[in-house]
Amino acid sequence: MIAPAASLKENVRRNKMELLARDRRIAFPRRPLIMGILNINDDSFSGDGRINTEWALARARELISLGADLIDVGGESARTNRSAITPAEELHRILPFLEGFPTACAAAAPRDSEQVHPPLLSINTWRPEVAGPALAAGGHLLNDMSALPDDRNARLCAETGAALLIMHSVGEPKVAHTHVGYPDILQTLRDFFREKIALAERAGLPRAALVLDPGIDFAKQTEDNLRIYRGLDALREFDRPILLPVSRKSVIGRVLELPDPRDRDPGTAACIVAGHLRGASIFRVHNVDMAWRVNRSISQVAAAS
Repeated sequence: MIAPAASLKENVRRNKMELLARDRRIAFPRRPLIMGILNINDDSFSGDGRINTEWALARARELISLGADLIDVGGESARTNRSAITPAEELHRILPFLEGFPTACAAAAPRDSEQVHPPLLSINTWRPEVAGPALAAGGHLLNDMSALPDDRNARLCAETGAALLIMHSVGEPKVAHTHVGYPDILQTLRDFFREKIALAERAGLPRAALVLDPGIDFAKQTEDNLRIYRGLDALREFDRPILLPVSRKSVIGRVLELPDPRDRDPGTAACIVAGHLRGASIFRVHNVDMAWRVNRSISQVAAAS
C-alpha cells in the first residue's frame, strides 16, 4: 500500500538540510530549486540543443531570467540510440561556454528574490577525463549519470569542493537497459544510495556536498518510474536534497500517449506537484518558465496552508 503524501507545509518543515557547493551554501527548507537544462549538442531527445557557444551563453541568460537556480550544461546527449562522442569533443563543446558563463550570469537579472543568483553551474558528464577540466573551470556541481561505479568522480569533487549528484542506474551510460526489472524499486534505491554515499564519503566528499537522483527512465520500466513518483518519501532517510528529473520523460509520454517530448509539459507540471508533496528539492526541466510558475504557485499555497 502506498503511503499518502505529506501536506505541503509538513513537506517544507521536514526538508531541513544544507547543500555545499564550492563557496556556495544553499539552506533548506526553501522553495525547491529549478535546474535549467542547457544542451550543447544537436541530438537531445527534446530537440532543444545546439553546438554553438554564443547561442548557449544567450540561452543561459534566458534561463536565468526565467527563474533557473542552476544551469545544467552538457555536451553529450544521454540517448542510448546515439553514438558516444569522444572526451575531447565533449570538452571542445563545453569549455568555451564555461569560460563565458560568469559574464553571462552578470548580464542576467533574477526573476524574484527567492531565486539563487548567481545560479549554480552544473556540469552534466560522467567521464572523469571530462569532469576534471570542467570542474577546474568553475563548476559547482557534477551531475554524474554513471551511477558512480568507482570513486574517481567523487575524488574530483572532493579536490575542487564541488558538489556531486549521484544518479541511480545500472550498467554503462549510453547503453540501453530496457530489460532491467526490480522486485522493489524503492528498496533498490535505498540500498544503492547507502552504498554510493559511503563510497563518496570514503573518497573525502562530505555528505553535505551530495545530491541524490532516483534516475527516472534510466534502466527502469514504466511501473518502476511511477512507483518512484508515488514513494519518493522513502529517500528522505538520507537527509540529502533529492533531484527529480521530471522533464518530458518517456514515462510521461507513455502515460499520456504523447510520442513528441515537446507535448509533455502538462505531464511535467503534474510530476513537479507530486515531487513537491513527496520531498523533492530540485527539479531538472527544459521549460523553466513553466516550472517557475508551478513552483511559485505551490510555495504560496504551502505558506498559506
